[in-house]
Amino acid sequence: MQLITGDQLGEGHATPGMTRKEAFAGEGVWTGTVLLPAGTDSAWHHHGEHRNYLYIVRGLARFENEEGDQLDARTGDFVFIGPYEVHREVNPGSEESEVVLFRLGEGPVVVNVEH
Repeated sequence: MQLITGDQLGEGHATPGMTRKEAFAGEGVWTGTVLLPAGTDSAWHHHGEHRNYLYIVRGLARFENEEGDQLDARTGDFVFIGPYEVHREVNPGSEESEVVLFRLGEGPVVVNVEH
């Protein structure tokens, strides 16, 4: 067993507009958090071949993809983002949002792209 406390989270992979923190990373798995300030959006990115499972801890989070689809999630909701799906996170709310992430797959965890 292993415990990672909130103050032990490491720096996560950088994408402009959001702050990621890493809890566990290993062969085929990555877990951590992301904070998105109120009224902001992240840069466009994807997560390679990783399957991404997200839980909205607090706040609002909008997920937009290149095709113009969007999902609006709030506290208590779960979101799935598939491999290579180019997307960005938007916080349309007035308070910071916090998300817990679980990624399963191989290769780069984050690939920032031009949109």
